[in-house]
Amino acid sequence: FGHRRLAVIPQTSTIASHLPRALGVAFAIGRAGRLGLDTEWPNDAITVCSFGDASLNHSTAQGTINAAAYTVHQGMRLPLLLVCEDNGWGISVPTPAGWVAAALSSQPGLRYSYVDGTDAAAVYETAVELADEVRRRGRPAVLHLRTVRYGGHAGSDVEASYRSPASVRQDQARDPILATARMMVASGSATPDDLAERYLATRAEVRARANELLGTPTLATPAEIMAPLAPRHPDRVAELAVRAGEDRTTAAGKQPESEGRLTLAESINRALGDVLAADERVLVFGEDVGAKGGVYGVTRNLQRRAGAGRVFDTLLDEQSILGLALGTAVSGLLPIPEIQYLAYLHNAEDQLRGEAASLSFFSNHQYRNGMVVRVAGYGYQQGFGGHFHNDNSVAVLRDIPGLVIASPSRPGDAAAMLRTCVAAAVADGTVSVFLEPIALYHMRELHEPGDDGWTAPYEPPDRWAETHVPVGEPAVTREGTDVLVVSWANGAYLSARVAERLAAEGISCCVMDLRWLAPMPIAAVAERASEIGRVVVVDETRRSAGVGEAIVAGLVEHGYRGPLERVAAHDSFIPLGDAARLVLVSEADIESAIHAVLQ
Repeated sequence: FGHRRLAVIPQTSTIASHLPRALGVAFAIGRAGRLGLDTEWPNDAITVCSFGDASLNHSTAQGTINAAAYTVHQGMRLPLLLVCEDNGWGISVPTPAGWVAAALSSQPGLRYSYVDGTDAAAVYETAVELADEVRRRGRPAVLHLRTVRYGGHAGSDVEASYRSPASVRQDQARDPILATARMMVASGSATPDDLAERYLATRAEVRARANELLGTPTLATPAEIMAPLAPRHPDRVAELAVRAGEDRTTAAGKQPESEGRLTLAESINRALGDVLAADERVLVFGEDVGAKGGVYGVTRNLQRRAGAGRVFDTLLDEQSILGLALGTAVSGLLPIPEIQYLAYLHNAEDQLRGEAASLSFFSNHQYRNGMVVRVAGYGYQQGFGGHFHNDNSVAVLRDIPGLVIASPSRPGDAAAMLRTCVAAAVADGTVSVFLEPIALYHMRELHEPGDDGWTAPYEPPDRWAETHVPVGEPAVTREGTDVLVVSWANGAYLSARVAERLAAEGISCCVMDLRWLAPMPIAAVAERASEIGRVVVVDETRRSAGVGEAIVAGLVEHGYRGPLERVAAHDSFIPLGDAARLVLVSEADIESAIHAVLQ
């Protein structure tokens, strides 16, 4: 789908799901001009996005229109022309008379124009006028075209079951093709015979071309189908991941590697600063990421370093946040949006599933939209939370084809993995979700108070190649011979603590941190499992559809037949206070599972 030369970006059939990207493309044109950057489009380009009258009612469309008004209210450029093709029907549901005009003409900051969509000359004149104004003023407008629908919505839709014959005849009388033909004859630009000859010639040309295409080979293998899905060039990613900017000085006036041992949040912060310094196309945005520096301080001082044009706050709308990412990415910029909490992602996950991850696939590599979506999540957060700040479900992400899911537990890994995700976005157009365990953001101690066991020094650029973490590569964080303990994120922290205690009992645990949930490093897990012969999977997500299910299934498919225990959270939302511990995996649960496989 789509057409690169004509700058037509593919869209899916999910109602209104393309509007947030259109908002993002228009934003990219305006923001790139402010920053002096080039994009995939001419400097004076505008974004044109069409949708139907029924689609206007979808919350995604309403969110985009609101975000457009919100943007221009702040004085930002947003060259966006929305085109509503109003045929009066949403499959079988009629649009109330006057509704589209009432809904669109009352929007602040959005110029509204109506034209009869069956009058080609009027449509052209109005469209040119609006496009010129959008281009000149950098403000959005909407073109409302009242048109007709011939036939049912789809092949199986028999409109006679809900439309009267009079309604159908009324639309036929407004046929835009016949109206255009009458206009051409009346103006003397064509005769009826000319038009009939042109019509028949065009029909013959289309039929001949269709017959040619009948002989075109079809896709015959899964590999051919999946080829445009998610290309991987690990050598190129490794090369790009070690790029460092000239000015890496933090807000404290130091180089990150000279600051001593850092927490997970501090390491991610320094890595974000490094990628901002290394590539002027990088944009960091989301709720509260600017002046506040994020609700957990992960983006603190980045706006001061890189400027408000590159690190900025958004409105509280996850669909619009991801839409900005989609549009800026396909325009050639490099977005790193933040979704404030994992639970909030579910409001907008189709922007990842249906739009971001599918673009290269549906366009057959014509387009791509590399990005890194940072998401704070998981349970175990102390003193604050409940379900909406401690969501531990990632099932909605794990089956999205081509999506990379990174989930670091340790500060040293986090910086390297973030650089890898950014490099993959540049090299391959990879869409990555960077899942950050909130409970480990500011963790310092591992075994004893003050031991700094969960902190790490920030690596200097001359060691980035040596410490590079390729996509899909796990880490063995503790060697052992009796039991393989497989986990990630908070589970990796809990497992490390349990392994240390059990060592005093003479039990030797090998602890493996997955680091990546997609692509999952199951072959590496299976290889180590076959060597050790006993496995405990520590899964902090829910028992049903949790990550552990894939690990266990993968081990079986790779031929593992030894003792195996899986520890997972209960199929429950996470409650407030101490009650949360009753449904989450505990150190005692892990210890019991290890003893069970040793029996």
